[in-house]
Amino acid sequence: MSRIAVYTGSFDPITLGHLNIIERAAKLVDELVVGIGINVDKTPLFTCEQRVELARQVTGHCGNVRVEAFSGLAVDFVRQCNSRVMIRGVRPLTDIAGEFTMMMANRQLDAGIETVFLMADEEFSHVKSSLIKQLTPLADDEKLSKFVPLAIIPELRKKLGAPK
Repeated sequence: MSRIAVYTGSFDPITLGHLNIIERAAKLVDELVVGIGINVDKTPLFTCEQRVELARQVTGHCGNVRVEAFSGLAVDFVRQCNSRVMIRGVRPLTDIAGEFTMMMANRQLDAGIETVFLMADEEFSHVKSSLIKQLTPLADDEKLSKFVPLAIIPELRKKLGAPK
């Protein structure tokens, strides 16, 4: 039986922090599914299809990673992937409370799914998608590349413009 884990999120856009978690999680399992979901509380910058394509571009070097879109409950998606392990990336302590609440809710929804938390490497602990959206119109490509994969920058520029 292969070990499959699922890393879910909105990935809007995918950042170097996300990529760090993906690369590390992929070393722990036979297959890692990156599930790109729709968060009804957020207005996305990129469509779900665009986010899937961008994630596929930057994870192509990971032979055991596949990227899929999903809607609905993350625990249902994990089961659809024939997995019982959900990967969650956490940044500094500010993420822990929200992630703990979500983990407890997921355990109520499906007690057979375990959540594994991976702490983002120190250099990415402050990186989040909302920060990228603020920085893109202000930072040049070299500075922006400290936060997002190079392949993402042209797409960010199309959405948010060049530095002022």
